[in-house]
Amino acid sequence: MELAIVGVGKLGLALLEGVTSRGVLPAGQIGLLDANRARVEELAARTGARVITQGDLGEAGRILVSLQPRVFPEVTEWLAQENAGYISTMAGVSVATLTRRLGTQRVVRVMPNLAATIGLSQTAITGPQEAQGAGDLDFARRLFGAVGDAYDLPEHLFNAFTGMSASGPAYAAVVAEALADGGVRMGLPRVLANELAAKLLVASGELLQRRAHPGMLKDEVASPGGTTIAGLAALEEAGVRGGLMRAVIEATRRSTELGLDQE
Repeated sequence: MELAIVGVGKLGLALLEGVTSRGVLPAGQIGLLDANRARVEELAARTGARVITQGDLGEAGRILVSLQPRVFPEVTEWLAQENAGYISTMAGVSVATLTRRLGTQRVVRVMPNLAATIGLSQTAITGPQEAQGAGDLDFARRLFGAVGDAYDLPEHLFNAFTGMSASGPAYAAVVAEALADGGVRMGLPRVLANELAAKLLVASGELLQRRAHPGMLKDEVASPGGTTIAGLAALEEAGVRGGLMRAVIEATRRSTELGLDQE
């Protein structure tokens, strides 16, 4: 068993589907372990992966821990295996904490986002030299490269990455909802307003990737004395820019707090 996935929620499922559909790993070399036995049995039947128990973890070359950070202390007794490498997606849980609780230096810390479910995740990856030497870091890069873009990042930036990129889809959703509400306020049908807002964010993201700085796109749209600059002035008066910055700051702080809870 090349990989055991412990915690088969949205991310675990996205990774399972990504690595198997892109040929990174055969489904038969992947084991699934989750408290919801019926769910993993259904997924195993659909994908060809194996349903495993806690006692089977010793067979795994590497173990992906995709659990809520608060439950980590409760499962380390059976999760810790002598010869396995570990990949953790748990927000705020440091390499040092993983090493101490799991009893090995072969640990990789990763932070993806929900876009993994559509193959467009941004995933930060870090780990100690022992994980590099054992091939665990390269293995993690291949896994998460199957569901988006993987970035090697120093661990001291992980909480900031979490606060911006991992939490970011929720911020974008609030922006889309607010834009749609504005459209409805001015007479657009709700269904149309929601569709326009979603497509607007998608198209704007594509445009932003073709420019060196976000301000360039803003300036292209905002003509002198026109509608866009009037709208931008209203955003500045409402403090939208500062609010989004504050969201990243507070999410970063919360990620740090989650890590402190594990120490």
